Amino acid sequence: MEKISQNISFKEATKSNTALRLNLKNDPDAYQITNMVGVAENVFEPLREYVGGPIKINSMFRSEELNTAIGGSSRSQHIEGRAMDLDDTFGHKSNAEMFHYIKDNLSFDQLIWEFGDDNNPNWIHVSYVSQEENRARCLRAEKINGKTSYRVI
Repeated sequence: MEKISQNISFKEATKSNTALRLNLKNDPDAYQITNMVGVAENVFEPLREYVGGPIKINSMFRSEELNTAIGGSSRSQHIEGRAMDLDDTFGHKSNAEMFHYIKDNLSFDQLIWEFGDDNNPNWIHVSYVSQEENRARCLRAEKINGKTSYRVI
């Protein structure tokens, strides 16, 4: 498989420097690939059209071993291929603008304002399950006493 969607290559969707460094496999199965296509087609592609240019994918699919290695939640939707972490390092739209666009215009399961400040998150996390099952849950990740905490916003 070469592409997950029009603007996401399979390589980009599964890339992980940690997996390479630790020699971990990060190969999704057919179920996970189907989920990756779902989040790509229903969230990423409409968002990219709004942004008007490339968006950096910090993380999309993570194998269980990779997720454990980076200290991710054992319930992370990245493991199922249902989530992606995005960062507009290209300057087309800010992370805050992307967050609000998704929140106001697209169907999603979870949307997380990842750290940063009141004006802009450091990156955004978005997940997608299905039109019927999406919760439209918006959270803010914060460090409290050195531990990550999530607050509903």
